[in-house]
Amino acid sequence: MIHATLETESTLTDRFQTTVPSVVRQALHLKKKDKIKFIIQPNGSVILSRVEPKESDPVVESFLAFVANDMQRHPKKLQSLTASMRDRIEVLTSGIELDLDAPLSDEDE
Repeated sequence: MIHATLETESTLTDRFQTTVPSVVRQALHLKKKDKIKFIIQPNGSVILSRVEPKESDPVVESFLAFVANDMQRHPKKLQSLTASMRDRIEVLTSGIELDLDAPLSDEDE
């Protein structure tokens, strides 16, 4: 936790890139390949923060990789979602409530 105000500067290159100053990297505990988030305030000031890495599910990651590879190998098999498909999905899912933030029950795990 930072208790004092720190101030530093950085210069933009011709390609609008900059180096995050070491004092900022240290204060935010940044390492190479970390992501940072910029929040632009209405008054024009910017808040810079470290993006906390999200835990990934190896099964979901494997499935998404499979789907992405299949789409790249067989792009002609991709179809647009039609209005009738959308309507059918709405019928099949009507009345279903889902809270993505709710913890899983023991039987769901």
